[in-house]
Amino acid sequence: MIKSENARPNAWVYVDLETSDVGGWVKRARQVVAEEVEIPDGYSILWSGQYEYMVRAKERLAAVGPLTLAVIVLLLFVNFGRLAEVAIVMGTLPLALVGGLWLLYLLGYQLSVAVGVGFIALAGVAVEIGVVMLVYLNQAIRRRAISSEEDVRAAVIEGTLLRIRPVFMTVAATIGGLLPIMFSTGAGSEVMRRIAAPMVGGMVSATLLTLALIPAVYLLWQRRRLLRGNVPVE
Repeated sequence: MIKSENARPNAWVYVDLETSDVGGWVKRARQVVAEEVEIPDGYSILWSGQYEYMVRAKERLAAVGPLTLAVIVLLLFVNFGRLAEVAIVMGTLPLALVGGLWLLYLLGYQLSVAVGVGFIALAGVAVEIGVVMLVYLNQAIRRRAISSEEDVRAAVIEGTLLRIRPVFMTVAATIGGLLPIMFSTGAGSEVMRRIAAPMVGGMVSATLLTLALIPAVYLLWQRRRLLRGNVPVE
C-alpha cells in the first residue's frame, strides 16, 4: 500500500516495547540510527505514536507545573500577608515530595505524565496541611505573652500538639482512599496507580514535614524576630 502524508510518500514501522520507558527507548534508538544509518537526501525519520503523545503532554506539564507553583505562592501570600510564612512552606515543600520519589523507586515506576500529575496533587495537599499548621502556630503565639525564647518554644509546642490528630486523620483518609487504586487491576489502572503512588508515599513524608520540620523552622524564625526586638505577638 502506498501511503502519503504532507504530500510525501511514507512507510510506517510499528514497534512493540517490553518496557514502559518509551522516552528512554526512543532516545537510545535515535542515537543508534544516527550512528549506523545513513539517510539519503529527500528522506526523513519521524518518531510518532505513543512517544509523540508523551512529548506533547510533557510540554503542557512543563507549563502547568510552574504555573501551579506560582498560584500556590500567590495564594499563600494573600492568606498570610508576609513572605516569611510563604518561604517556610515553599522552602520545606520539596521534602514533602521525597516519600513519593521513594515509593516510585520501590515500585519501579518511571517518571511520566501521570506521575507528574500525582506530584502536583501531592504538592497541593502538602501545602494545605502546612498552611493549617502555620495558622495554629500563629494562634498559639498570639495567645501567649511572648517575652523570652522559652515562651516562643512553649507556644510552638502547644500549636504543634493541637495539630497532631487532624494531621493524622487527613493522612489516613487520603491514603485509605488511594490504596484501592494502588491495588486495582482494571482498565486504566496502570495510569491511575502512577497518579496515586506519589500521593501515597508523599503523604508519609508530608506528615513528618508538618509535625517536625515546619514547627522547627517556625521556631527559628520567631526566635530571630525576638532577638531583633520584634516581639511576635501579631
